[in-house]
Amino acid sequence: MAGAMFGLQYAKFVKPAFEDFVLPSKKYADVIIPRGGDNHVAIDLIVQHIHTKLGQHNLCKIYPNVGESMENAMRACCKGIKIGKILIHRDGDDGKQLIYEKLPKDISERHVLLLDPVLATGNSANQAIELLIQKGVPESHIIFLNLISAPEGIHCVCKRFPSLKIVTSEIDVALNEEFRVIPGMGEFGDRYFGTDD
Repeated sequence: MAGAMFGLQYAKFVKPAFEDFVLPSKKYADVIIPRGGDNHVAIDLIVQHIHTKLGQHNLCKIYPNVGESMENAMRACCKGIKIGKILIHRDGDDGKQLIYEKLPKDISERHVLLLDPVLATGNSANQAIELLIQKGVPESHIIFLNLISAPEGIHCVCKRFPSLKIVTSEIDVALNEEFRVIPGMGEFGDRYFGTDD
């Protein structure tokens, strides 16, 4: 008898209220999860997005001139994408040294977009790619994205990692004696953050 009463209440009150009030608001929703709590993929994406937002510093809100050159664009294009970090300290041309890495735990099961604005000598790129391979990412699952490349950097990376793909918007003439791409745009960090002379 209780089941019949619930079915009657659902048909008489719950369903009409849903159709009158909840269903019309659907067009204003940012995210709709089909199948609700049973849709584990969608819920995982939302949880990851929340974790990412909670982990971000508010420095970009405090200082509007602070940003990351390619990450914000990637996030805008690929909502909910998992982001890792590999920071490599540059100390001359040969003294590359990894100073920080934080990568998703399941990175070995993913295709990876490696972002760096400029491919100059290729030494930093090779070190980052080597780290990804050590973490179990197949070389053929890595796509290296950059804005400007020097031929020297392309030769360096492609000879060492022939299965990797490089996507660049410009291949410039060469490197100068300071290992900067010419004609290029100067030191990318200086240009991006406005610290060039």
